[in-house]
Amino acid sequence: MCDLQIKKEKLLKKMWEYAGQDMMVAFSGGVDSSLLLKIACDMAGERGTQVYAVTMQTMLHPMGEIEEAKRICQRMKAGHIVIAIDELNEAGIMGNPPERCYLCKRHLFTQIKEKAAELGISIILEGTNEDDLHVYRPGIRALRELQIISPLAEAALTKKEVRKLASEYGIETASKPSMPCLATRFPYGTALSYKDMERVERGETYLKGLGFKNVRIRVHGTIARIEVDGDALGEVVKRKHEIVSCLKELGYVYVTLDLEGFRSGSMDVGLETI
Repeated sequence: MCDLQIKKEKLLKKMWEYAGQDMMVAFSGGVDSSLLLKIACDMAGERGTQVYAVTMQTMLHPMGEIEEAKRICQRMKAGHIVIAIDELNEAGIMGNPPERCYLCKRHLFTQIKEKAAELGISIILEGTNEDDLHVYRPGIRALRELQIISPLAEAALTKKEVRKLASEYGIETASKPSMPCLATRFPYGTALSYKDMERVERGETYLKGLGFKNVRIRVHGTIARIEVDGDALGEVVKRKHEIVSCLKELGYVYVTLDLEGFRSGSMDVGLETI
């Protein structure tokens, strides 16, 4: 039996146990939470229990994610709950501190726990995977403090393995690029504003419209630093005039291309990992 099959069986065994009662899944619409929700709904259907998917409506994530999450929940027949929040003013992250992710996760999942308590639900699941445990993810500490369950991490499933399983289950988001919050585009200690994050979102949406898959615009004052996959660097150079024109129209003075290419957590360089 291959390693992935062993992990899958471990995941399914734990999910079967959780499905013995109503569950709540923190659902962003990404591949991790989509796989989790699919398995939860399948098993709840067999056991006669209910699954609620909770999506946080936040300006730190692209607004299109909410609509996609709604569609996925409808197809999976999960009850969908949307909670609107204002992290910048409610979670103490306006100054983009290094512990931003901890403060934000603590705030978000406190709201989710309160909603779960209203419904009499004690099982709350979320999509942290094995890879997340080995990079700077201070939000994981908040999940542990609040006793949120991370089944994918419990089964030691990596991101690559999650995508493979999602594909096996026919989940449309199996190859969807990760979409961390827009605050990750700014250096720690930089004052955050919704206006600046909306500008980043517009820039990244433009670049994705040109066909670039993994895209980040990291902002350093008036400088927009573009990250794309390594094999796409040449294409950015070829289309530099139109890209520069668009980003300057958005208000950036300088436009640069990061020769290291796309990489998650590039703003975390120099920080101690958890």
